[in-house]
Amino acid sequence: MPHLDHTAFVNSRRDERSLGHHTLRAYAQDLRTFARFTKARHLSDPLSKDDILAYHRHLRDELGAKPTTIERRLVTLKTYFAWRADRNSALPSPFADVRISVKIPRRLPRPIDRDTLKEVLQYEDIPLAARSKAGADDAKLTSQNAVTLLIIKLLIVTGIRISELTNLKVRDVSSDGGQILVLGKGSKERIVFVPNRELQEEFQQFCEVRSRDGSIASPLFLNTVGRRLRAATFRKRLRALSKRLGIEPHLTPHRFRHSAATLLIEEGIDIRMVQALLGHANLKTTEIYVRVSNHALRRALERVDVLGELRQ
Repeated sequence: MPHLDHTAFVNSRRDERSLGHHTLRAYAQDLRTFARFTKARHLSDPLSKDDILAYHRHLRDELGAKPTTIERRLVTLKTYFAWRADRNSALPSPFADVRISVKIPRRLPRPIDRDTLKEVLQYEDIPLAARSKAGADDAKLTSQNAVTLLIIKLLIVTGIRISELTNLKVRDVSSDGGQILVLGKGSKERIVFVPNRELQEEFQQFCEVRSRDGSIASPLFLNTVGRRLRAATFRKRLRALSKRLGIEPHLTPHRFRHSAATLLIEEGIDIRMVQALLGHANLKTTEIYVRVSNHALRRALERVDVLGELRQ
């Protein structure tokens, strides 16, 4: 079995590339998956091209992994072996002559339609995830409802990722509630804006309360026991809300992000501005929202009655 130095590799990625926790955890998981494969096959260094091709078939045919998962795991391995070869020239990368093409189906985003967004925003009794015990404080329930609805509004107007939002600290919001400093993927900072005046005032008041409650370095959004709100907890709240309102497919934070991008494109906002707002490194990632924005296309076609013009 080849020696895979998981810890040193992950630490080097963290120190040299400033990668986020989720990316580093995925690296470690991918290397552990490969280690199990090599152990089961009694493989040892130096690994060969055939070993890598066999691992690809194992992921695809035996594990039934999704194309995106297969691609990520192979990229992780290729990066790892290149890193290892730089440290030890006696162990060349087995990827040197490997050419694997993983066909990934291009799925269009599934934004939330406008009518559903309106229904969600008008619904005040937002259910929380199941309570730990009966008779929970009604005041706390109401407070959490208000916070959940505030987060939904922020997701809609900013397109912020839920991981970015739950990692916000009190100090990351401007004093007027109109700007948020976001730490995005790859530890890249960007500013997002809260353009709606009413929401800005609501957000400002919320931040003022949080400033009085604790340090400016404290998490901005808390759960029911006063700790940082986890993304998984918020997803449970959205799932409960979806069930209450009969929304299918159910609401997710990323669908709100899709909706934010689509609504901006439909309103004529330049695609590069949308790219900056969402924190996309590649414009092609943002361009997909142009293709999905059928609502804007229909409105434009309705304004131009081609057949009517021809009949005149």
